[in-house]
Amino acid sequence: MPEENPTGAQLTAARDFVKRHGESRAVVENIGRAGARVVLVGADGALGDVVVAGTETGDALVAAVERLAPAEWDAETVKGTKIGAEHRRRMAGR
Repeated sequence: MPEENPTGAQLTAARDFVKRHGESRAVVENIGRAGARVVLVGADGALGDVVVAGTETGDALVAAVERLAPAEWDAETVKGTKIGAEHRRRMAGR
C-alpha cells in the first residue's frame, strides 16, 4: 500500500514547531500499523511529535520543512533534549 504525502496539518505542525523552537532535528520512528512518529527536537531542547502514515511520509515531511534536519537517536540528539516536568507528566498519562 503506497504511503501518503504529509497533510497540510502535519506540515503546519512541524513548521510551527521549528518557528517556536529554532533549527530542529527530526527522528522518524516506525510505530507499526499506526504509521510513523516524527519526533521533533528543537534547538532549545523542546520535544514535539507528528504522527504520519508511515516512514516514507515522515521522511517527506522532514524534507519539506525548512530548518528541520533528519536525525537518529545518537548522542548529540539525545543530549540536545530537555525533558521537563510537564512533559514527564504527559508521558505518564497524568
